[in-house]
Amino acid sequence: MVERSEGADPPAAPSLPRPDQALQVAEHLAAAGRGHPWTGVRFAAARCYRDVLDAVPVPPELVVEISTDRAIDHGGVCRHPVRLKRLRLDQAVDDVPPFGPGRDVAAG
Repeated sequence: MVERSEGADPPAAPSLPRPDQALQVAEHLAAAGRGHPWTGVRFAAARCYRDVLDAVPVPPELVVEISTDRAIDHGGVCRHPVRLKRLRLDQAVDDVPPFGPGRDVAAG
């Protein structure tokens, strides 16, 4: 998942693009340099699993439209994955407002 984030924290919920969507996004990605804030961060394949994903950080240069909800279980884990709706090549990263603090929605 590619997201606009003001901090260096990884996304809180996993994303599950369809294979055709993953290929479309992959065509526009390149590995980030050594200065990326997530270089060296290990990502678990899922909660409670020891499998580690072979993740490659990329620069935040793409905009995607996503669908998500706020369902969080008692342990603070997001119950549903973030869904990729479409790649937005018509938008630049600076065109997208950052999410505000709290429960404010960033309307697009």
